[in-house]
Amino acid sequence: MAAEATPVQERFGPYGGRFVPEVLMSVLDELSAAWSQARVDDAFQGELTRLLRDYVGRPTPLWAAERLSERVGRRVYLKREDLAHTGAHKINNAVGQALLAKRMGKQRVIAETGAGQHGVATATACALMGLECAVYMGSEDTRRQRPNVDRMKLLGAEVVPVEAGARTLKEAVSAAIRDWVASSATTHYVIGSAVGPAPYPALVRDLQRVIGDEARSQALEAEGNLPKRVIACVGGGSNAIGTFTAFLDDPVELIGVEAAGEGLDSGRHGASLAAGATGVLHGAFSAVLADEQGQILEAHSVSAGLDYPGVGPEHAHLRDSGRATYVAVTDVDALHAFRELCRLEGIVPALEPSHAIAWLLENPGKGDGFDILTLSGRGDKDLDEALAKLDELDG
Repeated sequence: MAAEATPVQERFGPYGGRFVPEVLMSVLDELSAAWSQARVDDAFQGELTRLLRDYVGRPTPLWAAERLSERVGRRVYLKREDLAHTGAHKINNAVGQALLAKRMGKQRVIAETGAGQHGVATATACALMGLECAVYMGSEDTRRQRPNVDRMKLLGAEVVPVEAGARTLKEAVSAAIRDWVASSATTHYVIGSAVGPAPYPALVRDLQRVIGDEARSQALEAEGNLPKRVIACVGGGSNAIGTFTAFLDDPVELIGVEAAGEGLDSGRHGASLAAGATGVLHGAFSAVLADEQGQILEAHSVSAGLDYPGVGPEHAHLRDSGRATYVAVTDVDALHAFRELCRLEGIVPALEPSHAIAWLLENPGKGDGFDILTLSGRGDKDLDEALAKLDELDG
């Protein structure tokens, strides 16, 4: 018998909420009610579990990274989301939301994407379920992530380049929202991170929690104990909140690693939590990059997936409460860590988790115990950009 449905969380301390056009309020109410029911519906959850197991390939391994551990000086486990179907954690959320869209009777899906992994995951889920798909992507990101653009098109999705502003993730989200306002009766918007108006931050967190739940269980099986630290990169923050949530009630240190870009003092970074302000971006009140007048600033990161001037509201609350610590790593350090992990473990990471690897290499921790680091995606999409940047640095 299914449990009784309860309301989906809308606020995280002072953060979250809904700041959207009136036309979307009823759509968000519908989505919130649908998820409230679906998350306790045995048939829906059974189908989602089957898809995650047999199609996505879950559970993903918790890899004891021996050579990385030797380099760091303590045991390190990598949660291998790069081994999930399509190569990143984004597929967990995309499959869940596409299944929810079908349950709601929506036959068209739109999405935004930066690094392209969410776009690929959404296009994949839509191909699987026979849904029409359009993906908005800044034209600068279509240049940086050409292989993923090709994959989305091959999967049957329409890729819509966005030329406004910095032509990256923020502009892609804005364009997707405009489409959604005009087509919400027939269209479901699959937001790719734990951002946006309620219920999206909680919905995405719930769908990504599988990462942390698996990692916690696997750690207890491997070590008979919980990790000292859990580390993950943070852009919008979905892989991090999905990992952290399972450990919130445990005596475990939670470390989120943002993009310091060219340095926090340079003004060219993506560190909303470490060096930002508070404000409203894309329908939610959270930590953002903004000027003194509250205008949203452009973000910068060598990693397209961290190139966003805001973060999920639950992360802002975890920062303020002191439950999680947020730090930032520069482009240069992330690029060096990208190469280091390739050579130490034979794993090509995405540039996003390379930021977390870089922080770990410089902050090995003290005492006994072990760490878990969420390797949120693989680096195929980043090879051209990363190798060109590394050649410049080596130059």
